[in-house]
Amino acid sequence: MKRQVVSIIGAGTSRPLPMDLYISPFNIGFGIAITGTVSFTVQHTFDDVNAAGYNPATGTWYNHPDVTAKIANIDGNYAFPVTAVRLVNDAGTTGTTTGTFIQAGLVGG
Repeated sequence: MKRQVVSIIGAGTSRPLPMDLYISPFNIGFGIAITGTVSFTVQHTFDDVNAAGYNPATGTWYNHPDVTAKIANIDGNYAFPVTAVRLVNDAGTTGTTTGTFIQAGLVGG
């Protein structure tokens, strides 16, 4: 099991959390908890975030179809492979968003 936690205070974007593409089956469960006034989105990418010189600010990111512009605690999942995930707090956000992402599966399965 691979568990990663990331937080953002106020508006902005978290660092990318790389996922393991070689775990099978590829499963990520996540829970997002907020405090204060927050509007947030969970995003994923297929970019090689470990490539030399990769810049997340210019990467290609996609909004999770069920977790876009949310204002309350929520959970969700990814059943298909992605290379990384991140959180985005929208403008006007004054609180904190904390995301816990857990990847489960069998290595080299």
